[in-house]
Amino acid sequence: MNIKDQIKHLRKIEAGINKHLFLICSIVTVLAMVTMTIEFFSRGTFPPISMNVFYLGVLIIYSLHKELLRWLGKRKVERQGEYFIYVWIGLTTLLYLINFISKDYFNYSAQGQPLTVLRDFSILTLEVLVVFILTRCLKILKVILVKQNP
Repeated sequence: MNIKDQIKHLRKIEAGINKHLFLICSIVTVLAMVTMTIEFFSRGTFPPISMNVFYLGVLIIYSLHKELLRWLGKRKVERQGEYFIYVWIGLTTLLYLINFISKDYFNYSAQGQPLTVLRDFSILTLEVLVVFILTRCLKILKVILVKQNP
């Protein structure tokens, strides 16, 4: 098997792996969003979900693997993950708006203790954006390198 056939075979395998990673990342994303939203509206009734590091790790693995496919020369890499970024931004903004309209009601527990869920939402949303920007930088770097080495 020559090198071109090996790369083509490798692309096919990695594309299959990437579909599974996207499914896993999607499930973990929805789970994180739902549990954090429940935590926000429950005002401390539920304990903090604390899955931010796990979620961010899954997202980074998926994103880097997707970029690896691009570097392997896969022409069409789906951009489905971008929608999660928009949902994170929209959901975080909506929760800030709800908290503002309710006069900071969701920033304190029923016992009056300060809660961190809105801050945690913001930090996680910013981390997701950083992962997105870094993968976009990798894509731009690939384009620049390919352009310099025709």
